[in-house]
Amino acid sequence: MTVDHRPLRADARRNREALVAAAREVFGAKGVDAPLDEVARRAEVAIGTLYNRFPTRADLVEAAFLPTLREAEAITEEALACEDPWDGFVLFLERSILMQVADRGFTEVCSRVFDPDSGIEKAKHANASRMNRIIERAQEAGALRADFRGPDLAVVFAAATATPDWRRALGMVLDGLRAR
Repeated sequence: MTVDHRPLRADARRNREALVAAAREVFGAKGVDAPLDEVARRAEVAIGTLYNRFPTRADLVEAAFLPTLREAEAITEEALACEDPWDGFVLFLERSILMQVADRGFTEVCSRVFDPDSGIEKAKHANASRMNRIIERAQEAGALRADFRGPDLAVVFAAATATPDWRRALGMVLDGLRAR
């Protein structure tokens, strides 16, 4: 058994869980570039404990946001399961934007590129594949503009999250995305 795969002692496990929870809070409020000493302080551990558990910021970001990316995956699966492809597209956008307006760190994770071999980048790639299928379904049904592409989602997210009234902004964007 390697060091990385040995079961953690109870106190080490508690410290790791406290660090991940603190990272979610701090990164969610301030973004993934927030000071790591603030994460350690909030977790009530020494900064050395943080670096012992998570040697790099990327390691901590991955531990903090992989569960959130799994939530995003569930949203894409639910959208793909919608009988009406346009309803699935709208559901996907509404829920995804809600996740982003509630969590600055998640927004940054979605918009940044990480090591291609990292779990976080692999999860993002898998989600992107499902997002493209959501788009294709809506286009095949004649509900979504034919020229809309996966990378255009960044524009939709930016437009909808730029205002506190994101639902109104999304409604305007959706009006522009409907096929004529």
